[in-house]
Amino acid sequence: MRIKEILQLIEQLAPLPLQEDFDNSGLQVGDANREVMGALLCIDVTENVIEEAISLNCNLIISHHPLAFKPFKSLTGNTYVERCMINAIKNDIVIYAAHTNLDNAIDGVNFQLAKILGLQNVRILSSQKNALLKLVTFVPDTHAENVRTALFNAGAGNIGNYDSCSYNLSGEGTFRAKEGANPFVGEIGEIHSEKEVRIETILPRFKQNEVLRSLLAVHPYEEPAYDFYPLENKWTQAGSGVVGELPEPMPEQEFLYLLKDVFNLPTIKHTKLQNRDIRDVAICGGSGAFLIPQAIGYGADAFVTGEAKYNDFYDVDGRLLFAVVGHYESEICTKDIFFEVISKKFPTFVLHKSAFDSNPVKYL
Repeated sequence: MRIKEILQLIEQLAPLPLQEDFDNSGLQVGDANREVMGALLCIDVTENVIEEAISLNCNLIISHHPLAFKPFKSLTGNTYVERCMINAIKNDIVIYAAHTNLDNAIDGVNFQLAKILGLQNVRILSSQKNALLKLVTFVPDTHAENVRTALFNAGAGNIGNYDSCSYNLSGEGTFRAKEGANPFVGEIGEIHSEKEVRIETILPRFKQNEVLRSLLAVHPYEEPAYDFYPLENKWTQAGSGVVGELPEPMPEQEFLYLLKDVFNLPTIKHTKLQNRDIRDVAICGGSGAFLIPQAIGYGADAFVTGEAKYNDFYDVDGRLLFAVVGHYESEICTKDIFFEVISKKFPTFVLHKSAFDSNPVKYL
C-alpha cells in the first residue's frame, strides 16, 4: 500500500482547502508514492518523535501541527525544525500535517471535543463564508438523470444531513450548429429545439473543478451550457468551533471540575463565576479566543478553548463562563481521530500513537 492511500483517508475527512490562509497543512516532507510500512500519530513533530518513528520502523508521521510554517532559505540544522526535516529525509520518513483543515471539518477536532464532553445537538459555531457555489446547467430530458448522478458523485448536492439535492425545471432550448460542429441532435445550419431540464445544485467552492470535469464527461452536448454562481450563504458543514448542549444543566464549578477531569488538567484558567447553570457550551480547540463574540452572540453559557490572552478574559465581560484548558490538552484528541479514520478502513495496518509528551508548557 502506498503512503498516499493513507493520506487520502485523512483528506476525505479534512480536505486541505478547509485550512486557513495562514496554515501549511498537507505533505511536509517526503514522497507519498512510496510503500508505507507503518504510521506514527502525533500532535507535534519533534526530534524525539522522529527517533520514535525510526525505532518503530514507521516511515510515515501524521501530525496535527505542521512542522514547517514558513519557507526555508537554508536547511542547516540550526533549529529543531530543520534538524527534524534533515533526519526525516535521511531516514526516508514522510511527514504530513492536518491542522486547521481538521479543526474546521465536520467530525474533526471540535466535534471530538464535544463528544468527550458528552454534548448533544452539536453544530458549527462559525460557519465558513464565501465557500459555496451554485451550478446551473441545461441537459436533454433523456440524459438528466445521468448528469445529476455524476454531479452528486463528484461532491455536489450536499446540504446539511441531506445529499443528492437539486432543483429541476423543464423547458425548451434552442441552438443552430454551424459548419464544423458535431451536434448531438439537430442538423448543421438548422435551428433546433430540444426538450431540456435546467438542473441547479450546490457545491463547495473547492470542488468546482472536480464537479465540472464530471459534468463535461457525461453531458451529451458538444458545447454544454453551464454557469457557476458564488453564494453568500454560510456553509454549515465546515467552520470554526462548535456549540452543543449538556444532557442536563450543571453548576459552573461542577462544569469546571468536569473539564479538569476529562482533559486531565492539573489546573484550569477561567473567568469569575456568576452563580448560574451551564447548559449550552461552545468549544474551540487550540487558540480559539477569536470566537468569543460568536459564542456570546449564540447565547452560550460557557466557552471552552485551549489558549487565550490576558485581555480575552476581559472581553467576555461576565456574559459567559470562559475556560482555558491548554492548547496541547485541547488537541491531544487528534491522535485518536487519525487512529479511528485509518484503522476503520485498514484494520490490520500498523499504527502507533506517539508516547512522547510534546507539550512545551509545564505546570508546577
